[in-house]
Amino acid sequence: MINIVTGTVGHDSHVIGIKILSRVLREGGFKVTELNALTSPEEFIRAAQETASDAIMISSLYGMAELDLSGFKEKCIEAGLSDVILYLGGNLSIGRHPFEEDERKFKEMGFDRVYPPTINLKIVLEDLKNDLKKKGKPR
Repeated sequence: MINIVTGTVGHDSHVIGIKILSRVLREGGFKVTELNALTSPEEFIRAAQETASDAIMISSLYGMAELDLSGFKEKCIEAGLSDVILYLGGNLSIGRHPFEEDERKFKEMGFDRVYPPTINLKIVLEDLKNDLKKKGKPR
């Protein structure tokens, strides 16, 4: 079974989106470890290690994702999670600017996929299936 860790990072308490995503993932046949709100990057990594997760899916709606997730990919690699798929979505930065800027920035930080807060979750599910297949973990 494919294991996924979900949660909301940092001091962000907005959990509705991640709860909906977690439900969609479960209904799609994935095993989900849901960490909820106010989750540190280290908690995501620890949960992924403990559950041998294939992906970590993080939500951030309060605009501080860059600060919260600085060095996250490197920490994953140090923890033996170099193959884990990393997804991030939400209102990732403060201020008005094109989403493509956030997408570029977070992909440079090591995230495989970066989504705006209004993404259709069917797209996320399809992306995940495709990314798992590329890693040799078909569903």
